[in-house]
Amino acid sequence: VQLQASGGGLVQAGDSLRLSCAASGRTLSTYTMGWFRQAPGKEREFVAGITWRAGSIGYADSVKGRFTIDRDNAKNTVYLQMNKLKPEDTAVYYCAADQDRWYVGRSSSQYDYWGQGTLVTVSS
Repeated sequence: VQLQASGGGLVQAGDSLRLSCAASGRTLSTYTMGWFRQAPGKEREFVAGITWRAGSIGYADSVKGRFTIDRDNAKNTVYLQMNKLKPEDTAVYYCAADQDRWYVGRSSSQYDYWGQGTLVTVSS
């Protein structure tokens, strides 16, 4: 599975961005998908995740109420809608696929495939 994340950019605080993660090589329809982020000098952290039928969705407390994860299995794509962005949301955002679990894992070690990352910069 190859994952391609896109949609990052430079925005101002309060703006919105929509990230996309497109998969190739294999269908994502049975995978749990996650978004992680890594800010400079910090460890990679869980942002949001969604199971393959969207029956279970999880968010980090820091983004709950502002970010929304969804997926279109027909398009083999997962999205992260980010609203009310804050400077502390600045990071490289990665999408990831977990082929083994039927729940949303919050540890990066649980995910098997990773995209290359897309940079989100939020200015104050």
